[in-house]
Amino acid sequence: MKVISTNLGTATTFQWKGKEEQTGIFKYPTNTALFLGANDVEKDTVIDRKHHGGENKACFLFSADQYTYWKALYPNLSWDWGMFGENLTVEGLDEDTLRIGDIYTLGSALVQITQPREPCYKLGIRFENQQIIQQYVEHQFPGAYVKILSTGSVKKGDEMQLVTQSKSTLTINQYYKFLFAKNKDPETIQLILDNDALPADKKEKLINTLSKAN
Repeated sequence: MKVISTNLGTATTFQWKGKEEQTGIFKYPTNTALFLGANDVEKDTVIDRKHHGGENKACFLFSADQYTYWKALYPNLSWDWGMFGENLTVEGLDEDTLRIGDIYTLGSALVQITQPREPCYKLGIRFENQQIIQQYVEHQFPGAYVKILSTGSVKKGDEMQLVTQSKSTLTINQYYKFLFAKNKDPETIQLILDNDALPADKKEKLINTLSKAN
């Protein structure tokens, strides 16, 4: 896997349901290396700290391989890397094989795969169409967030190389499909609960859901 674009954003103001809001999802390619800090990407903009940034969402990766699919659906947009709000556009990123808990070198940083991206209305703002939320769910290639185990810099052309594969077989896409499935697969439930790299709040939410169902 190779980084083909490093992307940063500034605060963009928009109107949503009669209120003025801001977002950092409008990211664009930069010619400089990015420094991956413990809680976010240095010099990037994170507006909503409740849902973005932090230890388990320090940096967002999206696959360059998926751009062809989306360009066909939205041909009239002004396309460039960073369209999905990703800090790093990565060639060869495959959510079907990317395991939650996998550890990679990324430039001089060491990162761990933690969770898929769950789309919100701000992605619809970027694409000028809220229908993309459901399309994004159905397409099932959401990209991945990483935890920064060792801070460092990453630039265009750097390789993303596997250091330690997670003992858990739970992939990004397996978990992502589970989130939106009406019928929750028992085997996947156990994989989720046993996965040490998945954020605790995700597992707590699942436990609460299962408790209410029973």
